[in-house]
Amino acid sequence: MTKVLISDRTHPVLEERLRSAGFDVSVEPDHDYDSLIRAAQGCDGLVVRSKVIIDRNFIDACPSLRCIGRVGAGMETIDTDYAESRGIRCLNSPEGNRDAVGEHTVGLLLSLLNNIARADAEVRQGLWRREANRGHELGSLTVGIIGFGNMGQAFAKRLSGFGCRIIYYDKYLENLEFLENLERVSLATLQQEADVVSFHVPLTDETRHYLDTAFIDTMRKPFYLLNTSRGAVVDTEALAAGLQSGKVLGAGLDVLENENMQSDSLSTLNSQLSTLNCVFTPHVAGWTVESKYKLAAVLADKIIDTLK
Repeated sequence: MTKVLISDRTHPVLEERLRSAGFDVSVEPDHDYDSLIRAAQGCDGLVVRSKVIIDRNFIDACPSLRCIGRVGAGMETIDTDYAESRGIRCLNSPEGNRDAVGEHTVGLLLSLLNNIARADAEVRQGLWRREANRGHELGSLTVGIIGFGNMGQAFAKRLSGFGCRIIYYDKYLENLEFLENLERVSLATLQQEADVVSFHVPLTDETRHYLDTAFIDTMRKPFYLLNTSRGAVVDTEALAAGLQSGKVLGAGLDVLENENMQSDSLSTLNSQLSTLNCVFTPHVAGWTVESKYKLAAVLADKIIDTLK
């Protein structure tokens, strides 16, 4: 019987669908690296969480594996190239939370443009500053999207009703101009014309610190930044400097370079970003009630197709 180990806390639909397909399923979410290697012996499929790094040593130690899955989009903790070279399919489920990410990113942008977070804090303190919180209409702006996979496309679809111009840059995709006000451009053109830059890229060696001092300096206009991808895509120090200089007008960040909110990282966050025009959320852009189900259901179908 095909054996699958789920080492993550996810929606029960994942286990239910795999069992319905006739698989032998174990759910053991609390493994560390070494104990997961032991538990995965004899398994055909493995679903992992991001806290365990699936490297070459791990893959070599689990010769029975035919697929490795992640509930979500990010695959940076799995050596996917090596796994695929060993005949192991690497599966994720970005289709499951793309709608959530698209909606959340619009929310961050509207909050920045209309000073919603700041105005809310001021009203709670008894301040009623109308002129100081005069906003900008989204329809008057050009929004540049970097990375146009599931998340970037979902964001673009939700932007389309606002009447803004939408441009995107993706190094690896063909033209996907499925909206009337959507245009594929070069990175240089995006940096010349965008009023808003939104990142929707995976974290790789190529995209780490994609937004750095050089990127900010290359932008022709002051701009708003959105990041709902991975924290390390943005160089925090460069962003802080850009906000202080006014080249970055504001930042909506669902992710941070250091999301371990202990005293040292929290101090850095407070000193560099929290006093500037930023809106933060705690890595929850794709974290909705609906996406929890869809992420697991999509991955279950992919595992079944791979192992049946």
